[in-house]
Amino acid sequence: MAQQALPVREARLGKPLGANGKEGTVSGVALLLPGGGPTGIRRPSPVTALAVRPLALRLARAGRPEGLATHVVHYRCRGWNGSAAHPARDATWALDEVVRRYGDVPVCLVGTGMGARAALHAAGHPAVHSVLAIAPWLPDHRATGEQPDPVKQLVGRQVLLVHGTNDERHAPDLSYRYAERAKKINRDTCRFEVHSDGHSLHQHRAEVLALATDFLLGSLFAHDYARPVKDALAAPPPLGLRMPLATGFGASLRH
Repeated sequence: MAQQALPVREARLGKPLGANGKEGTVSGVALLLPGGGPTGIRRPSPVTALAVRPLALRLARAGRPEGLATHVVHYRCRGWNGSAAHPARDATWALDEVVRRYGDVPVCLVGTGMGARAALHAAGHPAVHSVLAIAPWLPDHRATGEQPDPVKQLVGRQVLLVHGTNDERHAPDLSYRYAERAKKINRDTCRFEVHSDGHSLHQHRAEVLALATDFLLGSLFAHDYARPVKDALAAPPPLGLRMPLATGFGASLRH
């Protein structure tokens, strides 16, 4: 697909949430990358950014004692748009902006749907320490004949994918294939399956939020991961890439 010319506009960061750490300093950043569609150069609907705000607030609260700043990224347009990969470019811009504002602090990219794909693409930026991809949109390149999404940029990063087994919008088998390729070059990759849940992961929302919180605190601030996350990272495929997210995960965690 040919790259589409965008109207003149810029990506932007939403207002920072959290960052009340020691003396108000920022010691880590979570960038939230919302979902979107395959194509479209119109401005994104405000609903897409609002959809990730509960997760942004949860992470901001959990990371506040550590000095975590959380921002939602507002894209220039609503679609991926083929080789233009506009959201991935906006994610890279956002990472540069984080460095400009906060200096050399570790960043966790947290994406949902199309935003998860953007997070994985942008992971090669030097500021990125970890990537959390929730219900990622990863097209079937076997069907399209295009090159598969790259994984080399994930080397040296902590990477966690989580996907509902009943997701009818973004096929969970495709995220498994991606995770399988990523695990071959980066052992710090794992994937959780939310059995019987769909794309929005509403049935097990509490567990998914707890998993996201545990992963962010562990990957940015060296907190001990919960045992299931440790096990998933240590286990070889397919076990570590099909780790079930247990009902009640996080209920006994201090954070």
